[in-house]
Amino acid sequence: MSRRELIDPEVAVPLNQLLEALPGGFNSIPDIVQRRATVEAMLSGIEVPDNPNVAKEDRTIPGPDGEPDISVRIYRPLDKTGTLPGIYFIHGGGMILGSVEGEDPVATKICDEAGAVVVSVEYRLSPESPHPAPAEDCYAGLRWMAANASSLNIDPEKLGVYGGSAGGGLAIAVALMARDRGGPALKFMMPIYPMIDDTNTTASTQEIVDIGIWDRAGNIQAWEWYLGGQPADHYAAPTRAEDLAGLPPAFIDVGTVDMFRDEDIAFAQRLMQAGVPTELHIHPGSYHAAETFATDAALSRRIWALRIDALKRFLK
Repeated sequence: MSRRELIDPEVAVPLNQLLEALPGGFNSIPDIVQRRATVEAMLSGIEVPDNPNVAKEDRTIPGPDGEPDISVRIYRPLDKTGTLPGIYFIHGGGMILGSVEGEDPVATKICDEAGAVVVSVEYRLSPESPHPAPAEDCYAGLRWMAANASSLNIDPEKLGVYGGSAGGGLAIAVALMARDRGGPALKFMMPIYPMIDDTNTTASTQEIVDIGIWDRAGNIQAWEWYLGGQPADHYAAPTRAEDLAGLPPAFIDVGTVDMFRDEDIAFAQRLMQAGVPTELHIHPGSYHAAETFATDAALSRRIWALRIDALKRFLK
């Protein structure tokens, strides 16, 4: 049975529309530059109304030592004053796609509904910049955010990291780096359906082959580009981390029709076994990033309600 039959009918609508416009999905475009341009063009065609309650500012900040500067976008809720919690936001895209601009609606939503300052980082992408460049960019941005907490009006005691898909894997990577390198201190991490296992050996990686959104073949290719012919360490593929103790409290969610399902469930179990407070949600009928495609679906509203509730609890 095709796993597409297991998708919630309401969230299937925009996915079917995508596949009608682009048979085979984004991964059917072999050239990565063309694939990025196609994704950006489709995203730019989606009108998202401005949120008047969120102020945005773009800045250029120092990158890792000896590497190029990186850019960040800072979001602040205008109905809040004084020092606020801080959320470090890492966009998704399989390490090969995505941008701050592409996930601007998500970062805006989190800023507004969680009542926090959000700093979204523009990291280098693969295959042009394989591991460790993306992870090191993200860690450099996190260090900058913590070091400048006062001027950003962020409470350094209430700093967490959020990311979806590749951003989720990078969120765990920077949490591991922060633990291993002596900071910054993180109050929580929220890796959403994180991309964390380069082996592609779980049952769900064998099942999800024809959804049209991040199927097995696209994932294998993305990992090859991200690793650049080198073996994966635990910052590239966090499932390879032998010790998960000392990581911040975690919230993980994933859909039943997401190829990352099994690696994410197994990682959440390992976090719990390591003594890390962990909240895990598995959403029946949800494919990879379904809530970003079908924003008004009942399933999507349930997913977001759980995330925002968790963020508010983390940031109390």
